[in-house]
Amino acid sequence: VAHKRHENHPGRGPTLLMMNHISLLDPVLCMGAVTNRFVIPMTKIENLRNPLIGPFVRFWGAFAVSRGEVDRKALMNSIELLKSGQLILIAPEGTRQLNGLSQPKDGLAYVATKANAVIVPAAISGAIGWQDNLKRLKRTRIQVNFGPPFRFKAGDGGRIPRETLRAMTDEAMYQLALALRDPGLRGVYSDVSRATTEYLEFVDPRTLAPISQAVEA
Repeated sequence: VAHKRHENHPGRGPTLLMMNHISLLDPVLCMGAVTNRFVIPMTKIENLRNPLIGPFVRFWGAFAVSRGEVDRKALMNSIELLKSGQLILIAPEGTRQLNGLSQPKDGLAYVATKANAVIVPAAISGAIGWQDNLKRLKRTRIQVNFGPPFRFKAGDGGRIPRETLRAMTDEAMYQLALALRDPGLRGVYSDVSRATTEYLEFVDPRTLAPISQAVEA
C-alpha cells in the first residue's frame, strides 16, 4: 500500500477524514495511513452486531450509524468527538460504490460546520478486486492519496440552509475526486472542471491557518 501526501492530515484539532468506499479494506487502509493520530471510524451498525468483526470494530473505538435514515445520534456523537479534538473517519456515500463516487448522504457539511472541523480527502485507488488477487496469490497495488485539507467557510456553528449544506458537500466531494489517482473512480464527480471552492477555506496542515490556495493533491 502506497501512502501519498500523508503530511496533509493535521496532527491535532477536530478533523474529518473523508474516504471513497470501494472495498472492505478501505477503513483499515486509511487508519493504517495515519501514523501520528488515533483514528475513530464511523461504521454501519450491522458491523458492531456482527459476531466475527464486531469485537475488532469496537476495539478500534468505532461508533455506529444507521443506514437509510437520518441518524441524529450518530451526528451528535460525531460533533462531540470532533469538538474534543478527535479525528473521525467517514465514508460520505454511506456504502461501497464500485462504479465510482456517487451522491453522498446528508451529514458531512452539517457535522463539519457545527464542529468547525478540518476535512481531509482520503482517496483510495486500486483496492477493487483485492480478494480475487489474494486467492491467486497476486499482489494488489493500492494507493491512499490525501488531498489538501480545508474547512467550510461557514464553520462558525450557526444555522445553514439545507441547499447551502448540499453545495458545501458537493464541493468537498469534488476535492475527493481530484485526489483520486484513478479518474475512473470519480463517478458522478468525473467532470472536475465543475469543481468550485466558494465555500472552502484551505488550511496549512501544520498550523491550521488559512492559506490562499490548495497545494496540489
